[in-house]
Amino acid sequence: MTEKLALFERVVRTVKNVGQPRVTEAEAAAAPQVHPFDERNVHPEVARVSRKLFDDGHFSQATFEAFKFLDNEVHYLSGVNESGVKLMMAAFAEANPKIKLTDLVTQSEIDEQSGYKFIFAGVMSAIRNPRGHDINTDPIGRCLDHLSLASVLYRRVEERKAP
Repeated sequence: MTEKLALFERVVRTVKNVGQPRVTEAEAAAAPQVHPFDERNVHPEVARVSRKLFDDGHFSQATFEAFKFLDNEVHYLSGVNESGVKLMMAAFAEANPKIKLTDLVTQSEIDEQSGYKFIFAGVMSAIRNPRGHDINTDPIGRCLDHLSLASVLYRRVEERKAP
């Protein structure tokens, strides 16, 4: 089955390019290059703390710095004297949130606040912490995925209702 799937994938990739003009190496080299951060819409503040590390090939460190930045921003906005999971659980708590992402009137709004609380706590536990305590070697694609996620979360904080 694997050989058939590989054959199918090659056929699809070939058909995808039918009718497209061929690009020479010289044309490809002359075309303006788009940075992966632009392709992924990495938030400018996330890029500020991670781009040099990323460009130098330090993908795990770029990820770590992005999530450390997110942790610091939540700490600053919330005033909660914690970090990581404890900070996120307190800052985004549904009962008395320090950072209010929704109006918390409808069940849907309460559920959204709760969901983000767990997402923020989860990224601290699963993404930031291992890179702060262990030696990790992330491939470029995983790093870009992490930076995209950090950007989504930071944008959500920017759109908050309070404070």
